[in-house]
Amino acid sequence: MTTGTDVAVFVGLQASGKSTFFDQRLSGRYTLVSKDLFPRGARNKQRRQMRLVDEHLAAGRPVAVDNTNPSPREWTPLVELAHAHGATATAYWFPPDVTGSLRRNAAREGRARVPDAGVLATLRQLRKPSTEAGFDAVREVRFDGRGGFEVRAEPLHAPGSPDDPADHGAAGQAAFGMRAGASARTGPTSSPAVRCLRRKGHPTGKRPGRPVDPFDTR
Repeated sequence: MTTGTDVAVFVGLQASGKSTFFDQRLSGRYTLVSKDLFPRGARNKQRRQMRLVDEHLAAGRPVAVDNTNPSPREWTPLVELAHAHGATATAYWFPPDVTGSLRRNAAREGRARVPDAGVLATLRQLRKPSTEAGFDAVREVRFDGRGGFEVRAEPLHAPGSPDDPADHGAAGQAAFGMRAGASARTGPTSSPAVRCLRRKGHPTGKRPGRPVDPFDTR
């Protein structure tokens, strides 16, 4: 049984518009959790993040997790925590635009700017989220060319696969080439919590229920 609470998990490169998207579209409805908000020298950031998400869900507050979250290693614990609280988990997928991310990153200052190698390292790990990966819904987010965003349900690429490196320009193709066939690798096996749900009759490891759509104005 779902509670009507949702965990929004952002998946995308650094400087892909995730934080701006939150400010424009989810702020005021979701509580923001991000490792970037922790002090630079903070220890156990993953544990702290999970504790915050757990506390917000226990209080019935929707949560948006604004990190790169590039692969199942990062997003699976969030999905499982959401379902453990009877909440839904929605992925917000920011398809990689390496040239654009590098350009926007170069314009940042101080802590907000990361080395270009960091952006390319994230690209090599990046996988497209899917309902097969445990999410209750996936929404694709792109810039609309007018300072805002377009949000579309169910992206076009095959579930669980990396985006097409041909779409990324020379920098993206080079980064994908560095992993030498790693695109065929799959994510980690399901956790004990997901296997328990499957034994209870939920074949995908998810609790039933439709995720809250923050863009539904009906």
